[in-house]
Amino acid sequence: MNIASRIFCRVYQSAFRLALPLLPYRKPKIYGSVAGIVDLLIEKKITSVLLVTDQGIRNVGSTSHLEELLRENHIHCAVYDDTCANPTVHNVEEARELYLQEQCQALIAFGGGSSMDCAKAVGARIAYPKKSLGKLKGLLKVLRQIPMLIAIPTTAGTGSEVTITAVITDSEKKHKYTMNDFTLIPSYAVLDPEVTFTLPPHLTATTGMDALTHAVEAYIGGTTTRETRALSLECTRLIFENIEIAYVDGYNRKARANMLLAAYKAGIAFSKSYVGYIHAVAHSLGGQYNIPHGLANSVLMPLVLEDYGSAAHRKLHKLGVAAGVSSESDSHKEGAEKFIQAIRDLNKRMGIPETLTGIREEDIPQMAAHAAKEANPLYPVPKLMNAKELEKFYYQVADWRLNDENR
Repeated sequence: MNIASRIFCRVYQSAFRLALPLLPYRKPKIYGSVAGIVDLLIEKKITSVLLVTDQGIRNVGSTSHLEELLRENHIHCAVYDDTCANPTVHNVEEARELYLQEQCQALIAFGGGSSMDCAKAVGARIAYPKKSLGKLKGLLKVLRQIPMLIAIPTTAGTGSEVTITAVITDSEKKHKYTMNDFTLIPSYAVLDPEVTFTLPPHLTATTGMDALTHAVEAYIGGTTTRETRALSLECTRLIFENIEIAYVDGYNRKARANMLLAAYKAGIAFSKSYVGYIHAVAHSLGGQYNIPHGLANSVLMPLVLEDYGSAAHRKLHKLGVAAGVSSESDSHKEGAEKFIQAIRDLNKRMGIPETLTGIREEDIPQMAAHAAKEANPLYPVPKLMNAKELEKFYYQVADWRLNDENR
């Protein structure tokens, strides 16, 4: 990246850091079980809701208790369960049509980040009926209040129940983009470990590592606060202490509750301090090939952190100490290297691969351009990179790279 571009990025990021205390960030009101939200809906005189979820979650019966409670209390529940792993513009428009058709008054997002992102985007389209999602992407484009949104996360990963962000895929353009607006923060969130009990081990692993990515990128960036640093360190500790327990025993209530808490804390941290190139590259891979976001983050994280080099060593060392894998007496370089290796080891123990399948070399320049456009100038990364410099990460995670090396 040339000097002029670097200066522009850093000035832009500094302006946001100065403005951070003035931004209208808020936290959702937290409920401990799905039963609590029925009384809320009755109190708000809401008689019809749209439940946004996916077929996998609904087919295993995860939403049945909530649907039954709503029926018993004469609250009409329309269900949109076609949300895909990377929610699309088509998903959002279908769900919005159902919301209007069923005369709904509120949105309930039940699932992982995909369902919550879809519901947020539905709310944005209801608030702006004459604007396409493409015109609402970016920063602070959704200023009108969206319908009341209740988030019920079934994964401990995205932290979407507390964030300003929704990530949507334009399938036609094979492009994934973000919407970042304070109105998209859910009004209420349900952190109920029981709804995460049936999450399969591989999703427990990748969504948990997604939460770790949020904490790490929020901590090592240049737009941190005392609050976001503390939250990131606490999240890192919680994940290293609990993710493998939840991976092995999905019905361990304490581990599941701690993972939900970690994801929530990381969500607050990165909403205020932003993410970095791990997310930008992962989003481009998800948009191009529909690669699950948590998986992409898990595979990319050690590679990108290693590439930051000395620019991130001090902060990565502190994260390593929080994780219990580095010592205070280590040099910053040693502590950082131990932390990065611990991430690699954690991935390996949970069956997360080192590479991703399906990456085509001819797509890499375009994906890198998308990643650079998303990240620069907003993300306050330790080391700035342009599109050309980001291309190396796609080569590093491509499964054919290992085949070439083994020839």
